[in-house]
Amino acid sequence: MKLDGRRESSNVDDRRRLSGGQAAGLGIGGIVMIAIITFLSGGNIGDVVNNVGQQMAQGQVVEQSDREFTKEEEELAKFSRQILASTEDVWTKVFQQMGRQYQPPKMVLYTGSVQTACGAGNAQVGPFYCSGDQCLYIDLSFFTTMKKSLGADGDFAYAYVIAHEVGHHVEYLLGTLNKAHQQMSRTNKVNANKISVRLELLADFYAGVWGHYEQQMFGSLEDGDLEEAIRCAQVIGDNYLQEKAQGYSQPESFTHGTSKQRMKWLKLGLDTGDMSKGNTFELSDSEL
Repeated sequence: MKLDGRRESSNVDDRRRLSGGQAAGLGIGGIVMIAIITFLSGGNIGDVVNNVGQQMAQGQVVEQSDREFTKEEEELAKFSRQILASTEDVWTKVFQQMGRQYQPPKMVLYTGSVQTACGAGNAQVGPFYCSGDQCLYIDLSFFTTMKKSLGADGDFAYAYVIAHEVGHHVEYLLGTLNKAHQQMSRTNKVNANKISVRLELLADFYAGVWGHYEQQMFGSLEDGDLEEAIRCAQVIGDNYLQEKAQGYSQPESFTHGTSKQRMKWLKLGLDTGDMSKGNTFELSDSEL
């Protein structure tokens, strides 16, 4: 992506020097595997954070660190601020077209663990959105995990991660997220998972809408960028991740959608930019 000279968002809370310590009994392999399985789980982040994050945070004391950031870390932080600024510009325009006013989320950069309105979060759950405080949380080391564990690399793939979480914020502003969460709380686990899939595919679609208008407004996409995002969508499909982790997939446990579904909805948003086509809650399971 061509981002030279682009502004950086001021809606960023950088907590990377605040640390809650490390979890005992989990090696890096376990951390990476949990991060893969729960990646992009903004749709049901309350459950994920409470089940994993609170266990991590028990007995931990938040400390201030004076460590210096590497050049790569600083570049990723700047990149993240620029992408968040882009989402602000794009969604402000899109919401105006709908006769609405966009209220941007805050992005929290952290290292290791973090306190949120949804409970204690940590790097194990990957990037996530919490509607309780309208913040998206990112431990920048996850981008390294994407590259090493999933083979998903490139700046537009990383931008897609941020845009997906912002997509959950768009769902929140439009009332879709809370409505879905209410439905999930009143049904069984299998049906709740199906609702979660629709939320995640819609966030993928909104990430695509962002990419459509990012290119239209700024012309920042370069050769290979779209392929990076599509590749990322492919390798974070539930079927792909489960097969990678355990050798087989369990469709009834899917919470984010298959690789085919995720690529489809991301590409639909990228190709059209048409908000009316984001109808994941109006289609049958087979039509998704």
